[in-house]
Amino acid sequence: MRLLLADDEKELSNALVAILKHNNYTVDAVYNGTDALDYALTGDYDGIILDIMMPGLDGMEVLKKLRDKGLSTPVLFLTAKTEIDDRIKGLDLGADDYLPKPFDMGELLARVRAMLRRKADFSPTNLSCGNLTLDRSGYDLSTPDHDKIHLASREFQMMELLMTSPGRIISVDTFMDRIWPDGEADVNIVWVYISNLRKKLSSLDATCEIKASRGVGYSITETS
Repeated sequence: MRLLLADDEKELSNALVAILKHNNYTVDAVYNGTDALDYALTGDYDGIILDIMMPGLDGMEVLKKLRDKGLSTPVLFLTAKTEIDDRIKGLDLGADDYLPKPFDMGELLARVRAMLRRKADFSPTNLSCGNLTLDRSGYDLSTPDHDKIHLASREFQMMELLMTSPGRIISVDTFMDRIWPDGEADVNIVWVYISNLRKKLSSLDATCEIKASRGVGYSITETS
């Protein structure tokens, strides 16, 4: 399951990312409302965790813009505000839940699980291209005539980006920003992962392939 976390308190954000990843969530972290809106509109997320008080756009503004554009991804608000009027406003705008700060990490995980159960109609568990299926709940790639192949976390994130919109070119910068956000890897790592994924598609006799667009990025398309 893929989450977007938007909170300008970087120390808290880092702790939340570590906890969520430890519990097998894929997490993109941003630190202002403008980036939160951009990521939410361009990424396929199962759930969004939004702080209300953020620079750029506040959480309320982000949520309103998302709902105005018809995006139904469930949203959990994190906020230091406890006033009833703020809670009512957020819920009226389309928030799914509220969690006032400070909070217990166990309660956060429980609320995230509840939020994701409610999103079942928004995002399919499986993504497909040709005869290839990506199981987002189990990190598995499969085709009808072969045993499934389990993907490591970053392999899964890369395939999820590609298979969310078959045919759409994903830039190397996008892969780096989403999968190696701390800059701990060289851009050549993208090619290494693409090469490994191509081998796995070949071993599965997949009827789709990962294509390179020189100087632009990569896409996955069904073979003719």
